[in-house]
Amino acid sequence: MEFNVKTLEGKDAGKVALSDEIFGLDPREDILARMVRWQLAKKQQGTHKSKGRSEIARTGAKMYKQKGTGRARHHSARAPQFRGGGKAHGPVVRSHEHDLPKKVRALALRHALSAKMKAEDIIIVDSLVAAEAKTKALAGTFASLGLTNALVIDGAELDNNFKLAAQNIPNVDVLPVQGINVYDILRRGKLVLSKAAVEALEERFK
Repeated sequence: MEFNVKTLEGKDAGKVALSDEIFGLDPREDILARMVRWQLAKKQQGTHKSKGRSEIARTGAKMYKQKGTGRARHHSARAPQFRGGGKAHGPVVRSHEHDLPKKVRALALRHALSAKMKAEDIIIVDSLVAAEAKTKALAGTFASLGLTNALVIDGAELDNNFKLAAQNIPNVDVLPVQGINVYDILRRGKLVLSKAAVEALEERFK
């Protein structure tokens, strides 16, 4: 399919051919959901921890004799039912990662790109270069393009002025093409790709 290319100023800059195998799929929500779950699980630190009864700094001696008191039978005051005792089945330090086949991850990225294309939420620009690192100037440019919530993807190298100017604009993320991922694509409203990013994606999925 052919897609119109714009400049950052909103002017026409020709057309670019897009592969139907990347941008023309019928998006599957189940694949996207699996990928987002995998990404978020991988991001979890897993450093949450509570102390079990064996880790509590309290005597392990029997509280009182077994019989004759009229009270319930207890042993250690470290038991979970007592105030200051250990936590029963509490969280422990662990990894939340789980496996997802590489082919499914690659397919999910293509479905995410296709979902944005189907929703008409993709903008392709000829280049992402800023003359100076001025946030106010770039924010005005984005406003003229109607970008208030966007993920911006450039080629392998980001223009330093553009990166610096964009980093203080709320709800706008700027990534090189190797950092493109399903979660960031779906969490932002618009997807802005440079021609270099499109070429890199075409090459990646050949």
